[in-house]
Amino acid sequence: MASSLNFFTFLILFFHFQHSSSFSLSVEKPEQDIIMSPKGTFTAGFYSVGENAYSFAIWFTQIHKNLNNATVVWMANRDQPVNGKRSTLSLLKTGNLVLTDAGHSNVWSTNTNSSKPLELFLYDIGNLVLRERKTNGFILWRSFDFPTDTLLPDQSFTRYMKLVSSKSDNVYSSGFYKLLFNNDNLLSLLYDGPQVSSIYWPDPWLHSWEARRSSYNNSRVAKLDVLGNFISSDGFTLKTSDYGTSLQRRLTIDFDGNVRSYSRKHGQEKWSISGQFHQQPFKIHGICGPNSVCINNPRTGRKCLCVPGYSRIDNQNWSQGCKPNFQLSCNNKTKLETYFQRLPHVEFYGYDYQFKANYTYKQCKHFCLRMCQCVAFQYRLVRDQGISYCYPKRQLQNGFSSPEFRGSIFLRLPKRKHAFYNENDIQNGSLVCSRNTGVQQLKRSYIKGKKNGSLNFLLWFATCLGVIEVLCFFIAGCFLFKNRKHSATNKQGYILAIAPGFREFSYSELKQATKGFSQEIGKGAGGTVYKGLLSDNRVVAIKRLHEANQGEREFLAEVNIIGMLNHMNLIGMLGYCLAGKHRLLVLEFVEKGSLAENLSSNALDWGKRYNIALGTAKALAYLHEECLEWILHCDIKPQNILIDSDYRPKIVDFGLSKLLHRNNLNNSSFSRMRGTRGYMAPEWIFNLPITSKVDVYSYGIVVLEMITGKSPTTCIEITDDGIVSHNERLVTWIKEKRRKESEVGCWIEQIVDPALGLNYDIVQLKTLAVVALDCVEKEKDVRPTMSQVVERLQSHQHDS
Repeated sequence: MASSLNFFTFLILFFHFQHSSSFSLSVEKPEQDIIMSPKGTFTAGFYSVGENAYSFAIWFTQIHKNLNNATVVWMANRDQPVNGKRSTLSLLKTGNLVLTDAGHSNVWSTNTNSSKPLELFLYDIGNLVLRERKTNGFILWRSFDFPTDTLLPDQSFTRYMKLVSSKSDNVYSSGFYKLLFNNDNLLSLLYDGPQVSSIYWPDPWLHSWEARRSSYNNSRVAKLDVLGNFISSDGFTLKTSDYGTSLQRRLTIDFDGNVRSYSRKHGQEKWSISGQFHQQPFKIHGICGPNSVCINNPRTGRKCLCVPGYSRIDNQNWSQGCKPNFQLSCNNKTKLETYFQRLPHVEFYGYDYQFKANYTYKQCKHFCLRMCQCVAFQYRLVRDQGISYCYPKRQLQNGFSSPEFRGSIFLRLPKRKHAFYNENDIQNGSLVCSRNTGVQQLKRSYIKGKKNGSLNFLLWFATCLGVIEVLCFFIAGCFLFKNRKHSATNKQGYILAIAPGFREFSYSELKQATKGFSQEIGKGAGGTVYKGLLSDNRVVAIKRLHEANQGEREFLAEVNIIGMLNHMNLIGMLGYCLAGKHRLLVLEFVEKGSLAENLSSNALDWGKRYNIALGTAKALAYLHEECLEWILHCDIKPQNILIDSDYRPKIVDFGLSKLLHRNNLNNSSFSRMRGTRGYMAPEWIFNLPITSKVDVYSYGIVVLEMITGKSPTTCIEITDDGIVSHNERLVTWIKEKRRKESEVGCWIEQIVDPALGLNYDIVQLKTLAVVALDCVEKEKDVRPTMSQVVERLQSHQHDS
């Protein structure tokens, strides 16, 4: 049946193109009319972007042939999709490559011209070129010169190029964010919204030298190499967390305005984030639109919230922002009719009337009242310096809330519109701004051309055959769906929405894989881990959880969340088993054991230790700040950091027990103390609110252990006052060495693990030690966040 349809489709194309083109691809055969690179790494062809809407694109070749989840790296016509009927990509005899919409109009072309024989060739680096059909033939056009939202390794990014984000995960048309070289030769991120535009990276208030950039090199070129190092002519560099490893890589400006580097092993489907440009994504301009605030909720990610007195313009599109529910008058009675509502820790960047230094609050307030278009004023008093800052606002753009911002915004409202404001409103805002999961259906109507009797007959005949073929597939599909339905849902109907490859295992299958659970390789408070061999010869680690009080639905909900986590430095979860009282997790097997084992065997040189510290920090930053769920590990220790064959850290034992508390809005208590003695933060002991800073503390202890080679449990000391906690003793010893540096010599050299000898980088060692000491401060608010730790360590990563 399929061969008959293909034959008649070929006849239609033959009659239509025999006099005008030397080569063509048809939208009606998207799985057959493709161009593949020699090694099969990349594929070019028609890619579905909506209902009856297609773009000509290049993507990483899909292992399972499911184009709906392909990683697209380039598109020719992202803003003008073509029809699913009669649209073609044709190489004309004139040498021009043309994309035609439904046989009616040209929507895109290379604008090339040549009388010589040409060919369209896709290289294994993802570069599609139009070149002369001979050895080392002249290249007329190449896709690398016209990027969309992605750079591939060895693709030069120059002064005339832009990377433009897509509108959402599922809408590929151009969004509002651009990566480009500005007029000062600096690589910059620009928000180019419907009404306003502004550069938000590097921080616009910084001079180039303050941002560690140089504006004197006007070559304006940047490139990502195959090992994972991104270098720009203005001095900006980004080394990925997996630098030096041979992986598939890409650098993409995502629809949320951040540029991230992604990598994965050849043959795998999941991408891992290995670096990003903007370290505080909630400060990206335009993320929530005007008159709204973006907040970084540690449990649910970034969210948008309208300021009091304003309401959402479009409930499905956060970028539209909010509109006022009132209209302020401008007359002599304005002062009597107006009041100002304080929003603490909220900042709106830009769009000031002017800056007023050392104005009092009353002076700033009266200045705003005198200006008809002043909608608010921002006020900050630095008491220890005796300085105040007043910024009257004519627009409320680029709003965000952060405890680190010590000022407030004072919103101008009419007294009749008094709106109660509570800081919890911001913390519990309801509209997620980091995701827009709705699929936009781009409907393409069929455009009729001049009637052609023979062509209409062939189209009619091919359509009839196609309908019959579709019916056959539909009947077969219904049968297959009925048989496979059970694998997608559990007994209670809970549907798992996890990436392909993640699946449910039967208990007997895992029992056989572990030889009756006889190959134990680890044991902890949460359960026992066994080595297993699956039927497809994959070696895995199978964790058998202790009996829990969770029901099936709760267990599956948490497995669903953890299964979607994707980071190079987190252990990968391949599946689960839910059978009666049995709860099992199928995990990635890591070859070289735990960090504790490697430290005790002196298997780690300085470069490996530094990279392990950096990789662990990146994974914790991901759990704390980038996940849609707030995940605390609560038990960071060397035994829970595994080392793979490339000496890359993999954190294990995260998620399940901590997610039980994701609905606790104050996050102030846990049902019991968690962690391991020697690595636990003071908050646990003194019953203080538990935040992500408990992981920061434990991380600091682990790093000090890596530097010194001393375990906290070996440093116990009994004094007249009682027992000094293990970790306090280790920290005190190091701080004492630092304090007495003039007496004992270089304090760094005094604490370094003797097993390293002199084979270490003194600058890196000092950086890591200072960062670790900052992490173990008693006051949790003084400790840095994990993203700040990553930033500090990355600045010295090139030395390793």
